Amino acid sequence: MLRLLLFVGFFLLTSAGRSPHADYVTRLNQESAFGPKLSDNLLLDAILDVPDMIRRYNYPMEEHFVITPDGYILGVQRIPHGRDRNNIPGDRPAVFVMHGLLSSSADYLISGPGDALAYILAEEGYDVWLGNARGNYYSRKHLTLKPDGKDTLSFWDFSWDEIGNIDLPTMIDYVLAQTGKSALHYIGMSQGTTSFFVMGSLRPDYNKKIISMHALAPVAYLGHTKHNLLRVIAPYSANFAALARLIGLGEFLPNRAIWTWVGQNICKDKAPLQVVCKNIFFFIGGHNEDQFNATLLPIKFGHFPAGASVRQLSHYGQSISTSMFRRYDYGWAQNLLRYGTPEPPHYNLSNIDCPVHLHYSESDPLADVIDVNKLFNELGGTPIRIRVPDKKFSHIDFVWGIDAKALVYDNVIEIMKNFDKTEKKTKDFR
Repeated sequence: MLRLLLFVGFFLLTSAGRSPHADYVTRLNQESAFGPKLSDNLLLDAILDVPDMIRRYNYPMEEHFVITPDGYILGVQRIPHGRDRNNIPGDRPAVFVMHGLLSSSADYLISGPGDALAYILAEEGYDVWLGNARGNYYSRKHLTLKPDGKDTLSFWDFSWDEIGNIDLPTMIDYVLAQTGKSALHYIGMSQGTTSFFVMGSLRPDYNKKIISMHALAPVAYLGHTKHNLLRVIAPYSANFAALARLIGLGEFLPNRAIWTWVGQNICKDKAPLQVVCKNIFFFIGGHNEDQFNATLLPIKFGHFPAGASVRQLSHYGQSISTSMFRRYDYGWAQNLLRYGTPEPPHYNLSNIDCPVHLHYSESDPLADVIDVNKLFNELGGTPIRIRVPDKKFSHIDFVWGIDAKALVYDNVIEIMKNFDKTEKKTKDFR
């Protein structure tokens, strides 16, 4: 137990702070570094923020800031059309893409044009909106609270319950208002699926705003997770959260310059310790050598981790320990004040009746097939399960897998286009 506390304490203590590269990016822009001649410099992609990563590859880009009802300022990036195909500005279907735990919108750009989901969607004719949950690198601001200092505990007083109940509806409404659409497609990975299931359960009126939902590595129930460390730590998640709060820490693993340095100096190709870097990601999201592009490690470490609240981790720990999908457990006294019941309420998944597609794999250590099936059986409407045909496909492969396009994204886009054709026929008939 003591070793577990020390392990988590080390990560908490070494994670405080944030180191954006705004000055460097400004200098690059002043030097016209983003011209038509593109560079394959991986180290540059590692230090550029999302807007400049997109501009670097000559894609159109808009940066938006969305304010939630409780004051968080969320960064949202938009790629309104393609670069090589479907590159004439105009009306097109909107798709909202949401990241996983400890991640950001950068996940969908890291693999570069032709491989990364955001670029692929833009080339396929979609108006792409990339969301960021409160507290990560691009949403680390609030109207009145600061993430550090005297406001720390207040700023980080949230889990993925608030992300699903507040952040997602706010961002979706913003996108619909900006585009003039009544509904959009949604793609989420891991926590990006969890937060959607929270939204659909607590805010069922949002079902009508979703044309199709695609859950990549869907995470709701976690009772059968095969992640050994998470299973060991889960029973103590409340203790970890309490300890962090006691010492004034609410943030877990933010983006810091040290991670970028590690990626550039220790994890690059031909570095003796690159295998250690690979195993860090395998440890987090499942081992699959066949789908892992180690050359991209400097970029991955430049953007991951992107930060989260300690409570997000604790909430997942509760899900593992109880084998339930329910709201955050504050203890019976606080639960009574917040929910009116001594036990936290279960999310009512039957409220979700929009077209949900569960894209899952047999070797995912986090989204176990048994848990995915339980989720499938409790969803309302007529959800569809889609198994990735590669038996070794793992959790992080859904976002960074070498063959993610062929094995997952092409299928997602085909389904989306079928919905778009149906919607167009309906409008034409009217």
